[in-house]
Amino acid sequence: MIPFSVLDLSPIVAGGDAAQALRNTLDLARHAERWGYHRYWLAEHHNMPGIASAATAVVIGHVAGGTSTIRVGAGGVMLPNHAPLVIAEQFGTLEALYPGRINLGLGRAPGTDPLTARALRRNLAGDEDDFPQAVVELMSYFRPVEPGQRVRAIPGAGLAVPIWLLGSSLFGAALAAALGLPFAFASHFAPAQMITAIELYRSRFRPSGPAAEPRVMLGLSVFAADTDDEARHLFTSLQQAFVNLRRGQPGPLPPPVDDIKAHLSPLELSMLAHSLSCAVVGSPETVQRGLDAFIARTSADELMITAQIFDHAARLRSFEITAEVHRDLADAAAPARSG
Repeated sequence: MIPFSVLDLSPIVAGGDAAQALRNTLDLARHAERWGYHRYWLAEHHNMPGIASAATAVVIGHVAGGTSTIRVGAGGVMLPNHAPLVIAEQFGTLEALYPGRINLGLGRAPGTDPLTARALRRNLAGDEDDFPQAVVELMSYFRPVEPGQRVRAIPGAGLAVPIWLLGSSLFGAALAAALGLPFAFASHFAPAQMITAIELYRSRFRPSGPAAEPRVMLGLSVFAADTDDEARHLFTSLQQAFVNLRRGQPGPLPPPVDDIKAHLSPLELSMLAHSLSCAVVGSPETVQRGLDAFIARTSADELMITAQIFDHAARLRSFEITAEVHRDLADAAAPARSG
């Protein structure tokens, strides 16, 4: 059975704060480790009142230091916001502290609005158009030092931190294939080009040092609860947050509501049906059917599970149910493999 991993945006809920969000992140990571999740990734976003993981490398260190075996990484670092050498040093430091456990996913979006992007970079001279060159430069800092090399990442050089390329379009798929990197597609919020991107990546993949064969990770929202109704209720927090972001009014993660149709327009509901179509919401039985169908449709090599759930206990329960379903799917696949 393919690995399941966790994407955590460290949600700041309405009435809560960043400190509580970060405590919840570590608590979820410790549970995820016990439940058998493969990786635990955090994402870089800025000026977002509902997300506490802006200083992504710092939060990764917090999670890695509080766990023992689970791989911890960025899904992702928005490389246009940073000099490649700085990221190499940050993740080289993390790899030196937690050897064999650190991953680095790279994205080319700013992870914020244009005004905040300018505040981050002071100017927009280095932007998404420079992304391929920046990725190649960053990769070079993790290779062994060559004779005469004057700029090195210390720590970083020779540590070979695993790099994934993130994307929500065909651009990321084509670049990951050309560079021979594993590819993670953001299907959990931008599913439109998912199948086309997977096909393009696999058909154009060039084996290289980082990866001998194509490897596809797909983002998937999974809201699991004891009943379908309860899961749909929890899902309304993400639906509201997504619409608020599209309205240009991002805020803390709102509490769930009983009737989402009473809070959103038909146009907004239609937008959600499209943008959040890669979501599995329901009881354990519903989740098992949904996960099985999604894996069969995409032939994904790994799933990155995310769940923006308002109540922390309900969020833990959702990931626990998903882990239980994963074990059931693995058990069901075992006889087929042995036969």
